[in-house]
Amino acid sequence: MREFVFALEYEPGSNPVADILAEFPETQLRSLSCHVTTDTLWRVDHIGGAEEVLDAVADAVATADYFADCLVRRDCQGEWETRVLDRTADTLILYSYWNRTVACTSIPHLALEHFGDGLIFETTWRGRRYQWRLILPGDAKLTPFYDTLEAEIAETAGVDIVRVKDTDASDLNMAESESDQFLSPEQESALRAAVEHGYYETPRAIETYELAELLGIPGSTLSYRLRRAEAHLAGSYVKNMPFAQLPESDQ
Repeated sequence: MREFVFALEYEPGSNPVADILAEFPETQLRSLSCHVTTDTLWRVDHIGGAEEVLDAVADAVATADYFADCLVRRDCQGEWETRVLDRTADTLILYSYWNRTVACTSIPHLALEHFGDGLIFETTWRGRRYQWRLILPGDAKLTPFYDTLEAEIAETAGVDIVRVKDTDASDLNMAESESDQFLSPEQESALRAAVEHGYYETPRAIETYELAELLGIPGSTLSYRLRRAEAHLAGSYVKNMPFAQLPESDQ
């Protein structure tokens, strides 16, 4: 098998989802599953972000002039539907189904045409950068696919290759992206301010809405940033905890 990772960089105004994600850089859209046939595409995506961002993303994918994954920017008369499968304050799970026409195409459809069936697709979208990870047959010819993709997307986005390597079953799990291994600048700033202003003291020296006002951001945005920072730090602590410190029931 071969792993092929590349990324699109959308120009402002060329993709409604990219425009929203660029405005809220902490928000991330990642695929939970993505499947393609010659005439259809269906996928499930997880979006994590502040509540107002999730509302904007849900509205954008439901009312856009074209399916978010469509590479063609003219009216191709394609039909699609998007449904909300789950929703919390900071998480949105979307299901999308797309009926393709002869005038429209997408990255999974191009991959199907060049590489055949049995492909694995994984995507991560932050800001204007939409990264794709494909697991392909080991003898797959990448240049024709890349040239076709570059030609299709030329008017709206740039394409750059992240990596190409041979892989095996042990590499199929999606590795954590660099952005997931560290706090984002926004999360770090929120956490630092919370500590400095006594947010974590008992009793609290400042409430969430007061801290949000000091930082000049909505309270929901601050809450999301702190929750994500806390979750990351807690996960890192447990992951790096010495085995001997685990409760006896877990050993």
